[in-house]
Amino acid sequence: MSKLFPRFSWAAAALFALVAGCLFAVSGLTPAEAAALPAADIGHGGLLLVAFAGISMDVFHTDPFTTIQLTSAIEKAPYRPTGIGSLGIFEPFPIRTKALIIEQRQGKLVLIPFSQRGTDGTQRTTEKRQARYFECPRLMHDDTIKADELQSIRQFGTETELMQLQTEVARRLNGPTGLTSNIEYTWEYHRLAALQGKLLDADGSVYYDYFAEFGVQAAAEIGFNLSAGTANSIRPLCNQIIRSMARSAQGAFLPSTQVYALCGDGFYDSFVNHPDVIRTFLNWSDARDIRGGTQGAAFGSFEFGGINWVNYRGSDDNSTIKIPDDKVKFFPVGAPGVFQVAYAPGETFEWVNTPGKPVYVIPIIDRDRNAWWKMEVYSYPLHIVTRPEVLRTGRAGA
Repeated sequence: MSKLFPRFSWAAAALFALVAGCLFAVSGLTPAEAAALPAADIGHGGLLLVAFAGISMDVFHTDPFTTIQLTSAIEKAPYRPTGIGSLGIFEPFPIRTKALIIEQRQGKLVLIPFSQRGTDGTQRTTEKRQARYFECPRLMHDDTIKADELQSIRQFGTETELMQLQTEVARRLNGPTGLTSNIEYTWEYHRLAALQGKLLDADGSVYYDYFAEFGVQAAAEIGFNLSAGTANSIRPLCNQIIRSMARSAQGAFLPSTQVYALCGDGFYDSFVNHPDVIRTFLNWSDARDIRGGTQGAAFGSFEFGGINWVNYRGSDDNSTIKIPDDKVKFFPVGAPGVFQVAYAPGETFEWVNTPGKPVYVIPIIDRDRNAWWKMEVYSYPLHIVTRPEVLRTGRAGA
């Protein structure tokens, strides 16, 4: 003992031997068997690893996270809605400052009247320019891992392996309910708000109303009298929506631009059961899709009347991220510049005046006691719709 730990006093060595003897008893190793182990396996805390290597789960039977007989490990991970993000409609726009300035120039085509030769023609009026200032909001989320939280606790889903810091850091940072997952969850919340012409805080308060910011009036809500079941009534509404959106876009609509409709559950169910929709698919070779349940199925999508109809799946609580049951939201996909997301740079010195990134992760270590390890995740996104006048909203009802 004195050779292994030359700085130990005899009293300390005796106490250490007593503790070690207890550990040997728990591990099933005799002192003689332990003495036969290489010194490298014993020094610098190796004795503790040896002692705990064979610990039975019975030792921790009072802890609910150290169950004796582990039959299955089920981690309930909530669904993270990404439907809008997967469309890729928000063009990333990294900026080097904390705010974004959008300059607008209202163009207009005019008819030129006839004029007599030798007289002055019609003078072109130069468009007025307007600049609007938007500050990027800040999202900050953190988590602290304490050494005591990992001590003697088994790894999730195993019966003997002890929880390690690296695994727990990865789970809390990038796991299904980790820090970055919550950031991405918030991004989807912001995207859905932008499709309605707003930027909302987590409590639902309005951070920016883009209709008011750009000085445009929201279009009147469109009524779909689906319960009446009137034949040949849906397609004219679809054409009306597409035409009005294209005209409002003022050049943002391309030949390849598509219109999408995110539907609440009630609206979607009524829509797919409308006679116009049913008759269309029955007359197509794709009628087999109706029998197979792929067309009009829950959280499904299909094209009808030149519009892609989607039963939007929001958050599992059916309230935080959600399209109201009787509503539908129309927006363009493939319309350049209509939707953007600006990323401002981080707050620390190394990121000053650099193009912003979607996420910043900062580790903070307890340098005084080495008792905890903290992760801080930052994001500075501004999800913005630069042409809110193209957005439309519909409802189930006349």
